[in-house]
Amino acid sequence: MGFHQTSSISFSATKWLGFVTAVWVQAISGNNYTFSNYSDALKSLMNLTQLELNNLSVAKDVGKAFGLLAGLASDRLPTPVILLIGSIEGLIGYGTQWLVVSGRIQPLPYWQMCIFLCLGGNSTTWMNTAVLVTCIRNFRRNRGPVSGILKGYVGLSTAIFTDLCAALFADDPAKFLIMLAVIPFAVCLTAIVFLRETPPAATIEEEKEESKYFNIFNAVAVIVAVYLMAYGFIPNPSHAISLAFSVILLVLLASPLAAPVHAFIKSWTLNGFKNQADVERQIQEPLLIEEKAQEEIQERPAEESASAVVEQPQAVEEEKAAVEVKRRPVIGEDHTIFEAIRTVDFWILFVSFLCGVGTGLAVMNNMGQIGLALGYADVSLFISMTSIWGFFGRIVSGSVSEYYIKKAGIPRPLWNAASQILMAVGYILMAVALPGSLYVGSIVVGICYGVRLAVSVPTASELFGLKYFGLIYNILILNLPLGSFLFSGLLAGFLYDAEATPAPGGGNTCVGAHCYRLVFFIMAIACVVGFGLDVLLVIRTKKIYNRIFMSRRSKKLAAASNLQ
Repeated sequence: MGFHQTSSISFSATKWLGFVTAVWVQAISGNNYTFSNYSDALKSLMNLTQLELNNLSVAKDVGKAFGLLAGLASDRLPTPVILLIGSIEGLIGYGTQWLVVSGRIQPLPYWQMCIFLCLGGNSTTWMNTAVLVTCIRNFRRNRGPVSGILKGYVGLSTAIFTDLCAALFADDPAKFLIMLAVIPFAVCLTAIVFLRETPPAATIEEEKEESKYFNIFNAVAVIVAVYLMAYGFIPNPSHAISLAFSVILLVLLASPLAAPVHAFIKSWTLNGFKNQADVERQIQEPLLIEEKAQEEIQERPAEESASAVVEQPQAVEEEKAAVEVKRRPVIGEDHTIFEAIRTVDFWILFVSFLCGVGTGLAVMNNMGQIGLALGYADVSLFISMTSIWGFFGRIVSGSVSEYYIKKAGIPRPLWNAASQILMAVGYILMAVALPGSLYVGSIVVGICYGVRLAVSVPTASELFGLKYFGLIYNILILNLPLGSFLFSGLLAGFLYDAEATPAPGGGNTCVGAHCYRLVFFIMAIACVVGFGLDVLLVIRTKKIYNRIFMSRRSKKLAAASNLQ
């Protein structure tokens, strides 16, 4: 990637500029969570039952199953190519849905609509893989904050799209879909230019510098979230207020550009070109050591070469033994996908992830019908609240889990366990259907869903390594289509239709707390199961996180002693 020829000034600025574009990509790649905003239009236009509509949402989530392709490509294709593939898929998938909903073409057959929703869903896996894999490798010493910030903006993206559409287009589902098609395509083209893999921080000072920048990114993200939430509570905003809201929102989203600008100015004024030699030496040092070793081997006397030939069989046996050892890496080392799926820890993480994100997706996909069943004519507020509070769950859990690993070696899965039990409480609240319970429930589910996404990503990289992280991440993401199918397509679809009454002209409808009560109780039980699995994973990984803590502590002590 030309690291050795990059000056410290351009290196630092480019690294942070790439992260800013990654944030923008994540801010528009949550379009997969916006199905509730236009699902009612599809249901009425195509005369669908709730089960058929839920299966359309499952088809959207099945697109994530093909994220395995993005995972395989992440080790073989450069980041810009992966982003380009995702942006083109999204343009085709959501563009076709826009043509149908806007009436420019006749409604397509059901199976064809499933294909285009699947395309739209798959597009986000390419974007997310490109962004997460590249940024976690670039900032591997701050994996929690990176995952929290990036996944946080994915959560905000639903609110960003929903509020922009409400402000500019009065919640028109057709115009909403054209936004989902065009905006991600344009943003990905920008990221293609700037997002690259760069060397990670090599010293404690650089790690602390990264932490300071991440605190700024966190602050900006919180401001954006609060701003979006405040706008959602304005009753019937005028056109002028809506336009002002949109302009200010775009300015806030552009404000992280201050980070690479500051990094450039700081490098120029304080360090100049002095750091260039240091960075290159740190990067090249292992290569120089290897070259020296190679030269020493080549300069051995002929007698040693002869003895090496005699000892060749023994060397072959030792090499075979080494290969055997490599085939069985311990938790915390680099795993291939086949090595990872043969471990108990992988499946504990996988199933607990399914219990959290599968049930959360069921709520998000059915929020439109849940709100209508409980007597709310406008459900856009609940959709935005789930998105915004999901952001808070992601961004706080990423930073807090990282802090406690560095502070006391507390296993990261502990935060998943806490989110699972809290999510179960949220489902029970929504099942009881007391006044205001949907507000509280949507907040709780949003927070816990966000925690699961933000914490599970760095957890997987810490347990199974970064070498094949792109593929392992996409195996875990299979839980999104699987969970959507089990909890949304089957559970919510069948139980809703069992309670619903046929509607004139086709389809069906259900009004009352009973429509989803049993669904919520079953999902609460699933979360309790997930809680138990997460506690088990905490116990099994305690030693790994203690090693991470001790390693970081020894590096800090060594750095402090060098300064004295």
